[in-house]
Amino acid sequence: MSEVNDPAVDDKVAVPVRTLGRFGLVAYGAVHVLIAALVVQVAFGDRERADKKGALQQIGETGPGVVLLWVVTAGLVALVVWQLAEAVLGHTGVPTSQRALRIAVNLAEAAIFGVLAYSAGSIAASGGRATAKPSFAQVVFGLPGGGWLVGLAGVGLVAGGAFAVWRGVTRAFLRELDLSGAGLNRSRLVTRVGQVGWTALAAVYGIPGVLLVVAAVRHAPAQPVGLDSGLKALAGQPFGPVLLLVLAAGLVAFGVHCLFDARYRRA
Repeated sequence: MSEVNDPAVDDKVAVPVRTLGRFGLVAYGAVHVLIAALVVQVAFGDRERADKKGALQQIGETGPGVVLLWVVTAGLVALVVWQLAEAVLGHTGVPTSQRALRIAVNLAEAAIFGVLAYSAGSIAASGGRATAKPSFAQVVFGLPGGGWLVGLAGVGLVAGGAFAVWRGVTRAFLRELDLSGAGLNRSRLVTRVGQVGWTALAAVYGIPGVLLVVAAVRHAPAQPVGLDSGLKALAGQPFGPVLLLVLAAGLVAFGVHCLFDARYRRA
């Protein structure tokens, strides 16, 4: 059964959703710039709170920071709404196989943004104070087949990292941007920043993914599996601090890419 959509109605729905999404992209970029700042701290010897939740806790240590956390939370929730709306309403006219893949990516990104929004909101609600909660691995290991679930989660994160590299190397992210009025130099800048940023983002997902797989293989619920643990281990290697600084620069590039994404995202 075919369905005829009213373009006027669709546009009334799409414009607010796109506006929310652009706001969310700015918030998402800001989070990664903060992570980059913490990665620099790890490179220079400060080994505390280098993961996403740590970056959010760093924001919430002051009164204005708590307010900013609520703004970040709202932005991330907006990204969740945007990705779900894209999954349901978007990708029209795309071949079925490609549409299924894009919907799967939308849902995966909605889940990632949702988890991060929950972290930001919970930290903001606690006034920026860290709360003692079991880690993801500890909770999942307690479930039936927990070791397998932890391993699958790790494989999923590694796959997400590989997907980020693919998007950067192939410049697939450009498909979502409209650079027709940006000019040649700006288009080149957007492309290069996106390539660097997406490649660096792979480490944000790949490092915890590898640690989750190792924890699953060893069946070690107490083993640290966060990004911060991986960065601390990397910092202890001979060229670790240099690699961390390169990663930090890449994450700043991803934050800038998010701003370009918010500006040039296709309508």
